Amino acid sequence: MAVQILSDLHLEAPKAYDVFEIVPKSPHLALLGDIGTVAAHKGDFLDFLTRQLSQFQTVFFVPGNHEAYHSNWPETLDILRSFQKGVRQNQSLGEFVLLDRDVFRMPGSNVVILGCSLFSHVQSESHTAVSLGLNDFFQTKEWNVNAHNEAHGRDLAWLNAQVADLEDSDVKIVIFSHWSPTLDARAIEPRHAGSRITSAFSTDLSNEKCFKSSRVKLWAFGHTHYNCDFVVEREDGADALRLMANQRGYYFAQAEGFDAEKTVAV
Repeated sequence: MAVQILSDLHLEAPKAYDVFEIVPKSPHLALLGDIGTVAAHKGDFLDFLTRQLSQFQTVFFVPGNHEAYHSNWPETLDILRSFQKGVRQNQSLGEFVLLDRDVFRMPGSNVVILGCSLFSHVQSESHTAVSLGLNDFFQTKEWNVNAHNEAHGRDLAWLNAQVADLEDSDVKIVIFSHWSPTLDARAIEPRHAGSRITSAFSTDLSNEKCFKSSRVKLWAFGHTHYNCDFVVEREDGADALRLMANQRGYYFAQAEGFDAEKTVAV
């Protein structure tokens, strides 16, 4: 099974929903957040998704922080869920899979996809720097660092529970998230190492079930605007875990190494 993986296209700034093209290199496309702004650009955003569904068999979608800008999280998720329901009634389109703490088993395979935004855990000593330094808490209504951390706890607990339930099976687990699950130096742009707001982007989950389980083979994420593709050795006889990010970044500040045709086999 192969999935074409992209994130952080940021088609909202400047608006480019109608001009950005994705050339299919796999039947399955994963969009791992920060594709655009859902409520404020609803028509353009959903038209972009519809175009992808006309050329991909499956489109996986993980909400990122920019999806909720100029709105709030309930409204944003309601729009995406309503869109998913409508797509299911249109036989001419592929399958839209919203990954907001959702499980998807690839048909005819033993591959299970677990997906959630996986908000980061902002450390207490970084609360002020993060709350003042990120647009999330100015551009998203009814949102603050405490709510962000509560969402992290909810997503992490869900991931650990799902992995634990699948531990004794023969499945291969792929995790898709927006926020990063690692503080490995290979996943962080060197000039941002040691930043006071790092915990707004990445969380060290190396001691968590979802990271340690030998069932989890691949974890793809976005949000950092820094591309990587490497393996992490794990203890207790678990196979190495592949971590990867394929992020475009803003049009005016694109991330090095982005490949719009990048596919990953599981």
